[in-house]
Amino acid sequence: MTSLAVDETIARAVEVLRENDQGAYTIPTKGLYPFQWNWDSCLTALGLAHYDEARAWTEIDTLFAHQWPDGMVPHIIFHVWNDGYFPGPDVWRTGRPTETSGITQPAVAGFAVRRLFDRARDKTLAAARARALLPKIDAWHRWFYENRDPKGEGLVAIIHPWESGRDNSIDWDDAFERVPTEGVEPYTRRDTLHADPAHRPTKEQYDRYLWLLQHFRSLGWDNARLHDASPFQVVDPGFNAILIRACADLADLAEALGESKIAEANRDRAQKGLTAMERLWSDAHGQYLCLDRTTGQLIDSASVGGILAAFAAIPELRAAALAARVEHLAGRARYVVPSHDPDDPRLDAKRYWRGPVWLVVNYMIADGLTAGGRGDVARRITQSSLDLIRESGFAEYYDPLTGGPLGGGRFTWTAAMVIEFLRRA
Repeated sequence: MTSLAVDETIARAVEVLRENDQGAYTIPTKGLYPFQWNWDSCLTALGLAHYDEARAWTEIDTLFAHQWPDGMVPHIIFHVWNDGYFPGPDVWRTGRPTETSGITQPAVAGFAVRRLFDRARDKTLAAARARALLPKIDAWHRWFYENRDPKGEGLVAIIHPWESGRDNSIDWDDAFERVPTEGVEPYTRRDTLHADPAHRPTKEQYDRYLWLLQHFRSLGWDNARLHDASPFQVVDPGFNAILIRACADLADLAEALGESKIAEANRDRAQKGLTAMERLWSDAHGQYLCLDRTTGQLIDSASVGGILAAFAAIPELRAAALAARVEHLAGRARYVVPSHDPDDPRLDAKRYWRGPVWLVVNYMIADGLTAGGRGDVARRITQSSLDLIRESGFAEYYDPLTGGPLGGGRFTWTAAMVIEFLRRA
């Protein structure tokens, strides 16, 4: 891109962020997602920081203002009433002072806060805001290992597909079959009013999503009970890599701010997690795979979740193998990184996380591969991401075969990632 084209693209991205800014938090996009989402906000803060550092810190502060007493940070905060999204607070019924969902999402906050701190122009502001967030993020990390790793193995499980951020991934199909659909309360979806139903999860999947929600609600959202009570327990390498990276980054940040106990606890978590990740490696697939904790078996599904593991400080040999996987996928799809292997007959190039490309995942994979010495492949991912923006705008996700825009439009975290890609180029 020419410098003029870069400036114009960044200006367009900032417009998207501003129009989805609610003052103290952003929404992912108007209509489809009218509330604050956990990992959306943390990654969006990186884009906000390029033009308003204080506003970037406020984005994460607002999220953590609604942390549960046990340390969990929910995946949705229902700041205002809006009946355009299902399931809303009347379905979750978590009983929080400001209504929230009852499950969590990938723990990118530690990474985001460390990156905001390292890049800050206003060092005084950054030190004050980061210091206030340190114990909150540490409590969230502790919550994960206490509630989602009951045997202390070093890896945490998701108990609902929505927690992964990759809601309808092919990875979940077999384990999800164990989730009943009987007794699900009648409901009317709202997502298919704002996006093509062919791009969204199916009704059968929604029935199972809702069964789990109702089941957890019947247990009073008691996190000490939910893991063992869930028929869906999956150890996702991408989810764990994000948590491991966040622990390592929080440890570095805590050390810089003189919080040695937080630093030590998170460094230990990160190291134990990295060691345990080896259990998820598949030589046959050349990448990490999910583990079904119920059966104890790896899941035969080569998705982007196993490539996202590059985001953590995995061994150099593994990073090289994941870079090779990206190169292989680039030979099968016009745009990388598809959320599922195009060679797999289960691929659905237009349906949410069963094939499409997501720029937030591209960003994290590229970041990890750069740190792992595979800058060439990282640059290829970045260029593919920018090509998608040029051709299809700031969509929620994209068809990896055609580049067509999918899901919601004028999407906040897509715009934030574009600013990140261009400002760091």
